[in-house]
Amino acid sequence: MKRFALADCNNFFVSCERIFNPKLMGKPIVVLSSNDACVIARSDEAKKLGIKMGEPAYMCAAMFKKHNVIVYSSNFTLYGDISKRVMQRLSHYSTDIEIYSIDEAFLFLPEYKKTPEYFTDYAKYIRNKIKESSI
Repeated sequence: MKRFALADCNNFFVSCERIFNPKLMGKPIVVLSSNDACVIARSDEAKKLGIKMGEPAYMCAAMFKKHNVIVYSSNFTLYGDISKRVMQRLSHYSTDIEIYSIDEAFLFLPEYKKTPEYFTDYAKYIRNKIKESSI
């Protein structure tokens, strides 16, 4: 039986912004769509404040101010570049990879007769290696 894993980058656009400004860790952050119309990415901290995906930015302005939410305009060139780097890294850990979206990919793994724990540990290993890399 062929095994596969789904790699899904958490809060991808926010994570991309944090690569270049680690001081943003732990702070509520949102990334807005083209023309700054709607929220398209939220940090976990912003989610806890109740900011919804797709919510119009103008409806959140008071909340952004009240909770010191850091607001970014989308930078799709940056996000695309980082996505390519992540996908290239993922390809080092799989016999076959199917890129599904800017922040998701399926990794097909060899047909080892291993325990589920082996694959869980392997997934954690991959995650840690990508986090450690200078994407």
